[in-house]
Amino acid sequence: MGVARYVYLDYAASAPLRPEARDAWLAYHGEPFGMANPNSLHTLGREAARVLDGARRDLARAVGCGFRPGEVVMTSGGTESNNLAVLGMAEGARRRSRNRRNRVVLSAIEHDSVLDVASLLRGRGFEVGLARPGRDGVVSAEEVRRAMGDSCALVSVMAANNETGVVQPTAKIVAAVHEAGALAHVDAVQAFGRIPLDAAGADAVSVAAHKIGGPIGVGALAIRMRCPFEAQSLGGGQEGGHRPGTQDVAGAVAFACAARLVTDDMAEVRPRVATLANHVYERLCAAGTGIEPTTVAHVDDTRLPGMVSVMVPSVDSESLVLKLDERGFEVSAGSACSSGSLDASHVLTAMGIARDEALGSLRVSFDERVTAADLDSFCDALLDIVAEG
Repeated sequence: MGVARYVYLDYAASAPLRPEARDAWLAYHGEPFGMANPNSLHTLGREAARVLDGARRDLARAVGCGFRPGEVVMTSGGTESNNLAVLGMAEGARRRSRNRRNRVVLSAIEHDSVLDVASLLRGRGFEVGLARPGRDGVVSAEEVRRAMGDSCALVSVMAANNETGVVQPTAKIVAAVHEAGALAHVDAVQAFGRIPLDAAGADAVSVAAHKIGGPIGVGALAIRMRCPFEAQSLGGGQEGGHRPGTQDVAGAVAFACAARLVTDDMAEVRPRVATLANHVYERLCAAGTGIEPTTVAHVDDTRLPGMVSVMVPSVDSESLVLKLDERGFEVSAGSACSSGSLDASHVLTAMGIARDEALGSLRVSFDERVTAADLDSFCDALLDIVAEG
């Protein structure tokens, strides 16, 4: 029995593996040193280390922001990169200040891999403050200044939101943070490879492979050598002492391959994907459809190109996702189902959207590999479902 055809529109969760990245991964394992530990002193180990250093160079170039290859720390993905940055940098900044700086500021729309660290920080004696967005989904530099105070050690803010696609003013935020003498971490997991990163002064930037068509389980934290940092795990001293453990060289190679592809093609791909997103917005948010945008029904330079964020106030997200799945379309809700009860998205409620409206949110995400015909078919399906009530 054949498998039904699905139109996958959940690239913001995890994008399909690019054939080039898969081939790079397989090619590395075909090398004589493919099994070698890159920390070993013998010839095969040194060859593996040489290839890993090449992947760092490619990733540093793709991230930009002035990072050097030796400042790229390989991790298991975006969650680990974010956990590592927030905990390690906060501890490092507090130590450097001799305990005078003990406040960490997070934006209220951060990914759970940042927000869920708050309880750990409080348990370690830090104060945690939240910088809140406006109704447009933007966290302003002025709001960050308000939340910092005089004892701020670290501010963590995302480059673009993973639910709404709203691009944040990271350059202005980083400047404000440094004016206050604090460290700045930027979660670029969702933005990397889709838009140029505007975080030249950031002390650290998190990225992940599987969001851009690299393998799952590989990420990186670019962190300045001068940045104070306390390791959160011990043993081996790899990755400059930031993250011990034997590195996944094949994964790093595949990540670097995907990063080269998306950054080299960004100038051409970004407007093309934005045009597709705008067509989806035009169809879904036309007058009388019962579907509303969470911010605006338009993608420009202030939005990620391949993300459509909408709400259907009359239907809950879980029902929408399941009904679309029955018709062969895979999307995400802007809310999560936990223990059988649907909870509204913390991102949308932080923006001031009413809970009953936020409960009907949907996130549709894609890149240049999705066709206009598939998107039109998706629009037809969603419009039918909403019309049926």
